Amino acid sequence: QVRLVESGGGLVQAGGSMKLSCAASGSIFSINAMGWYRQAPGQKRELVATITSGGRTNYADSVKGRFTISRDDAKNTVYLQMNSLKPEDTAVYYCNANGQILSYWGPGTQVTVSS
Repeated sequence: QVRLVESGGGLVQAGGSMKLSCAASGSIFSINAMGWYRQAPGQKRELVATITSGGRTNYADSVKGRFTISRDDAKNTVYLQMNSLKPEDTAVYYCNANGQILSYWGPGTQVTVSS
C-alpha cells in the first residue's frame, strides 16, 4: 500500500504562483511514476503532469511552460510548481502514484484562482 498526502492548495489571484507537495509513504519501492491530475466541477479528471522514477516528465498542453513537476526522492515527495496561474486552473488537484500493478490516489487539494 502507498499513502499519498497533498498539501499547498488554496486561493491565489490570476497571474500568481503556488506550489503543491505530495508526500508518499508505505510501499514506495513499488512506485514507477508519480503525477498530478486535476478535476474541475462538472469535468472529468485530467492529467496535469507526470514524472517517472528516472526523472522523465510529461505535461498537459494547457500547462506547458507554466507548471513544473519535480521530485525529491530523499523526502519521498513530488512537487508541482504552478506559475502564471489562470482562473481555468481552478480545480481539485490529486496526486497519483503508479505501482507495477496498482494505482494510488491522494485525497486531493483545492486550488482556486481568482480573476
